[in-house]
Amino acid sequence: MDRLGGELARLCKVVGTEPETPVELLAGLLGSHGARPAAAPPVWPSDVADDHSPVEFSLAFNDNEPPALRILGEALAATPGVRANMSAAEDFLEAHAGRFGLSMRRLDMVRDLFDSHQPQGAYALWLSLVFRNGRRPEFKVYFNPEVRGAEHAPELVGEALHRLGLEDAYRAMLAHAVRPGELGVRDRLTFFALDLYDEPQARVKVYLSHFDAEAHDVARAASMVDGVDPEMVSGFCAAAGNTRRFDARPLVGSYTITGDADRPVGYSVYVPIRSYVEDDLQARSRVVELLTRHRFDTALFDRALGALTARPLGDGVGLIPHVSLRLGPPRPGITVYLSAEAYGVLPPRTAGVRAA
Repeated sequence: MDRLGGELARLCKVVGTEPETPVELLAGLLGSHGARPAAAPPVWPSDVADDHSPVEFSLAFNDNEPPALRILGEALAATPGVRANMSAAEDFLEAHAGRFGLSMRRLDMVRDLFDSHQPQGAYALWLSLVFRNGRRPEFKVYFNPEVRGAEHAPELVGEALHRLGLEDAYRAMLAHAVRPGELGVRDRLTFFALDLYDEPQARVKVYLSHFDAEAHDVARAASMVDGVDPEMVSGFCAAAGNTRRFDARPLVGSYTITGDADRPVGYSVYVPIRSYVEDDLQARSRVVELLTRHRFDTALFDRALGALTARPLGDGVGLIPHVSLRLGPPRPGITVYLSAEAYGVLPPRTAGVRAA
């Protein structure tokens, strides 16, 4: 916790957020394991980060407001496991619901669908915490649609959205986003997310991982959302990945659904940049280019990198695992994801070698 808490406190300073509440919430996520020495091996091989850290940070650069700091985390049970960690996450939410005004209404409507006595996959439930200067934290949950097997993910997500009254948007999404015959094969439903508050702009987000895809595949997937420029999506992917075919880690697209809309209102694309660079120096250069193109503060990004590590960026790869472009309401912009590297630094790779 000393290392992760220190990194978080320094990132808070970068974005101008008071660190006390974020660090306290991070400690709650880690539970008793937060007291383990930094040099100890991971108690649980979390899939949140490449080095199995249960936490990943990100900076959300927004078109219309200051940047926000976010944490994606896996709550750790006393004896960690996929199902035990899900229970720990639910306990964490219940403990903070009253204090932060969380709404469990929609969560309660669907949580049984994603619970299994023998869960498949690396996780069942992850949590996102968002810190905006001067506001109380925002909470979001990420369920694993493949928790009962990849083949059951489409019907599971379909039932969840039916309960929420959003099945029309889901059908529209699948009709445009999935390559013919590839649902559950190369186009897989990998995250189902809910904002934990009751307001008209509260979101449901459905994520599709596009394996062995090209930029035009996600541009087509994005084109169904009003106001989204497909060429902007494909150009972003090309600049971030510098490859024609994303045949290592997949491109990921997410659809934002709000209210009773019959189709998604927003789209984001996530490029796993660390699989398509030789080292973090190259990743930083591409992110700076993208931030500059969209008129965001590159100096703040560099300060965030400095808050996490003092090592030369050319000495490793994975400090910047993803970069995403967010289009449509409520907050268009770019998000840069940052690894805590709590358990190690992956060595740079040879030119032309990609990370699967």
